[in-house]
Amino acid sequence: MRGKNAVVTGSTSGIGQAIANALAGAGANVTLNGLGDAVTIEAERAALASRTGVNVAFDGADMTKPDQIEALIRNAEDRFGSVDILVNNAGIQHTALIEDFPVETWDAIIAINLSSSFHTMRAALPGMKAKGWGRVVNIASVHGLVASVEKAAYIAAKHGLVGMSKVAALEAAGTGVTCNTICPGFVKTPLVMAQIHARAERDGLSEDEAVRSLLGEKQPSMTFTTVEQIGQAAVFLCSDAAANMTGTQLTLDGGWTAQ
Repeated sequence: MRGKNAVVTGSTSGIGQAIANALAGAGANVTLNGLGDAVTIEAERAALASRTGVNVAFDGADMTKPDQIEALIRNAEDRFGSVDILVNNAGIQHTALIEDFPVETWDAIIAINLSSSFHTMRAALPGMKAKGWGRVVNIASVHGLVASVEKAAYIAAKHGLVGMSKVAALEAAGTGVTCNTICPGFVKTPLVMAQIHARAERDGLSEDEAVRSLLGEKQPSMTFTTVEQIGQAAVFLCSDAAANMTGTQLTLDGGWTAQ
């Protein structure tokens, strides 16, 4: 990855941070993006640059604002000369029955989990095609392939992201640019921990019991996918080994979708 330049959205924590760390560790310059305390973000940016020896920048673009999303890509191109790798990871979640789902929350989830990826791809793909090399990795979810109750907006967005990724793959076929999705099952992130805590409180369970209950419903391996595994999967998709892999879904779900 030495000499390649990556943009990773939603990369100040969790899955996105692990992907940024993995790409930087493989030699790519990285533009981070996401929410959080400015002092903490700067400390983590500087530490990643020092640890890996690559250039690491931060851009606080709001993923609900198309003009800021385009500026994120343009700023990265100006800073590093190109955007060779684009990882769309930014996402939020909310659970409720369809009839109870707040309209403004639906709009926010679709904007951040789906539309932001359209806007980054729209801005980045021309440069990749012109250069004859590019990798788009969209972080979907097992919920881009199957459904669960009370997650209408998240599942609609992730199914849409899988479909849009296939379109991008077909449109870029033969140009040296690939587009794939990673579809994790349960990963121990703040989003999932919130579900675990809610389940523990609702059912009077300990945290460990709630974890076993949650995994037992969906994920036969009974273990979480780790953020580090997802980071390494992203590195693989950006490697020469995956040069002819496009329009596919790399599923890290502990057997969830095998059932």
